[in-house]
This record gives sequence, C-alpha cells and structure tokens, in this order.
Amino acid sequence: MTENSIDELVNWVISVDRRLILMDSMKRHTFVRASNIAHEASRSTQNISHALKELESKGLIQCLTPDKTTWKKYTLTSEGKKVLEKLDGTYL
Repeated sequence: MTENSIDELVNWVISVDRRLILMDSMKRHTFVRASNIAHEASRSTQNISHALKELESKGLIQCLTPDKTTWKKYTLTSEGKKVLEKLDGTYL
C-alpha cells in the first residue's frame, strides 16, 4: 500500500466520527466487539456495527469469528495498523 493510499484512508476514517471512535478503540484493545465499543462511546450498537462493516470493507479490520452472527470479534489488519499509526497523536 502506498503512502498516498494510506493518507486517503486516514482522510476517509476521519470524515465520519464513528470510524474515528472505532479506530481509537482499536488502539486500546487488541480485539473489539461492537457492543463493547458502543458502551464505551455511548453509541448504539447498530452505529458501531455499521462502522465495523465500513472498515472491514476497506481492509482495515478483519473479523476473527465470521461464522458467528452475534458477538463477533474484530482486529486490525496490517493496513489498519498503518492507518492507526498515521492517526495516532494527531487525531487520537
């Protein structure tokens, strides 16, 4: 992944606050669940689930329990870690 595409992904993340909330949670936790982030951020589980799907579609996170329909666990991909490094200190 090029530096420009990382910068584009950073801009994409910061353009919607639920994505930034999710990346902040990923910074503090190795694995996350929608319900845990929703509770921490005082957001609806549906709002956070939407952000999880958005980040997963961009390749920034991956689901570790894809066969489950609830209580799915997510973690950062290598691309997600690069984006998080760019966000850290400036936006998080």
